[in-house]
Amino acid sequence: MKKIVLRSAFIVLALILAIIAAYVVYVFVDYHRLGDRLPLTPEGSANETLQTQTVYRALSYNLGFGAYSADYSFFMDGGTESRARSEQAVTENITGAVTTAASYEPDFLMFQEVDVNGTRSHHVNEYALACELLSDSQYVHIFAQNYDSPYLFWPLLEPHGANQSGLAFFSRFPIQEAVRRSLPIEESVMKLVDLDRCYSVQRIPVENGKELVVYHLHLSAYTSDGTIAEEQLKMLFDDMQTEYEKGNYILGAGDFNKDLLGNSAERFGFEDAQAYTWAQPIPDSLIPSFLSILGPYDEANPVPSCRNADKPYSAESFVVTVDGFIVSDNIEVKESQVIDTQFAYSDHNPVLLDFALLDSAKSEV
Repeated sequence: MKKIVLRSAFIVLALILAIIAAYVVYVFVDYHRLGDRLPLTPEGSANETLQTQTVYRALSYNLGFGAYSADYSFFMDGGTESRARSEQAVTENITGAVTTAASYEPDFLMFQEVDVNGTRSHHVNEYALACELLSDSQYVHIFAQNYDSPYLFWPLLEPHGANQSGLAFFSRFPIQEAVRRSLPIEESVMKLVDLDRCYSVQRIPVENGKELVVYHLHLSAYTSDGTIAEEQLKMLFDDMQTEYEKGNYILGAGDFNKDLLGNSAERFGFEDAQAYTWAQPIPDSLIPSFLSILGPYDEANPVPSCRNADKPYSAESFVVTVDGFIVSDNIEVKESQVIDTQFAYSDHNPVLLDFALLDSAKSEV
């Protein structure tokens, strides 16, 4: 009898190990990255041409795949949930976020973490929903995929699943050309939980014959190798310098996953920040002299752009500003701000920039 029990236990254990091994093989075989310099096709039409000395508005908003209502917590941040709570919750959060963003009438609108088909977002095509919500605003729009994961069977009771996601860009001005650039990522097993990081580059003609080159980005968060973030920034800045030396205007926007204020914990009155070290400042030595990085901040009314999602949002939540802009010195910044939504629709608040293109684009560097 004892032998039968042991044999049965051995068979069960062997089956479990075989299933685990097969799953590991599936994950690594299914994993893939998109190539670099993939052309992107704009949809929609616009007729106006960018002018110098005219104020334009850009708005960037990480939508958090439609899951993060203010009371949501995420397992990868130390919380309890791995999916949006329902299809209705996704639709409500995306609708609330996009409607809020549109109410500021931006000329350029950038959304990150936009799912097109995901277990975690109940297979709501959030890009299509955003396009529908903005259909009366006559935007040209582009989607750049930066996430196409195999089925992640974790947490066991409610797996994160398989998800396709990306960056959505909307412009009131014609996009002459757009391309997807692949960023460096970790080569370890951590690549399975990070995104297929990229940024999209949109070239928009200006009346003086130059171009406004807009970089829409979402840099790495879940990494064990600290050099990856610097490699991503170096690639981005090198690309920007090439365009700047052609006399073009440079605008970057998105989720940097970096502390853009340099000391967010101090500025937002969070005393015990030792457990929240994932958002580090960008070293000044990396930033070229012709570029400025803007983390919007109002001393009279400080509003963060991101909350840590280890628990539902409250006054005690750790907050930081990781969303912002990059501008070249031929762009005049008029105003920048974080829009306070109280994290109603996402774990991020939208950030806004009013700017103008200067008459003289750039002299020789």
